[in-house]
Amino acid sequence: MDRVVDIATDGRHLSAYRGFLKVEERGQEVGRIPLDDIAAVVVHAHGITYSNNLLVALAERNCCLVVCGRNHAPVSIVWALSGHHRQGARMRAQWRAGKPLQKQLWRRIVTAKIENQAAILDAVGARSGGVAALAAKVRSGDPENVEAQAARRYWPLLFGEGFRRDRAGAAPNAMLNYGYTVMRAVMARAVIAAGLHPTIGLHHHNRGNDMALADDLMEPFRPFVDICVKRLQAQGDIEVTPEVKEALVSLIALDVPTQKGMSPLAVCIQSLATTLGQSFENGKVLLDLPLPPRWLDLGALPDRRHCE
Repeated sequence: MDRVVDIATDGRHLSAYRGFLKVEERGQEVGRIPLDDIAAVVVHAHGITYSNNLLVALAERNCCLVVCGRNHAPVSIVWALSGHHRQGARMRAQWRAGKPLQKQLWRRIVTAKIENQAAILDAVGARSGGVAALAAKVRSGDPENVEAQAARRYWPLLFGEGFRRDRAGAAPNAMLNYGYTVMRAVMARAVIAAGLHPTIGLHHHNRGNDMALADDLMEPFRPFVDICVKRLQAQGDIEVTPEVKEALVSLIALDVPTQKGMSPLAVCIQSLATTLGQSFENGKVLLDLPLPPRWLDLGALPDRRHCE
């Protein structure tokens, strides 16, 4: 089981105890989660303390510890140094991957993202605005930046003409920030478990970004966060409340279509990272990407009612 543990209450102490993550407040235990079930721990609160044994236990299980700022965007990620029996070979292949292969991999990722954006627009009954047609125009390396062209059409169609995607912007940006933070943490864990280095990206290459590869690979999964936030917004949510967090954390358990049938989103993320490692070692594109969801596939999206 892959669980994302959200710590949002100030002053809590986190420690490892007999195979569990133990959460305490003023010396009293308030929660306990099996360490083997945890994919990531996301911390949003002030005054949190940790035991060193917990940090070691999380690292041994390739679990990320994500520390977030006021806008719910991550400011620090603690991740394991090793995660796969072929890590050395994988990282050498990742580092030596040629530009043609990297560009082909990025083309597949951008195409999948745009196809999923078009499917989301169709699911909410919005006009496609030509988004679906743009997927076929993505070339190796996306030199025309079709990804950005699709985004300029996609956001106003999904959230209205007045919406601007901005980390520090008005609602529902904070909810999107939180959903992407969860997705990024799960992706970072999958990248490390696949024996890849999260800093060496395919497309994202900002020298200050230590999770460039995780940011590359999570692109096709962002539309799932978007439609979850859209549904929460339609139910009256505009802030990152505990109920909203629970709904967005639950998103990683959503079954989505793949070439092999329906599969939980967290498993799709692991499969994508694994097949990227295989692509680097074999020198050809072997990515296992999620297929565009149909309207019926999104019927099980988590929402407020799911959390009540």
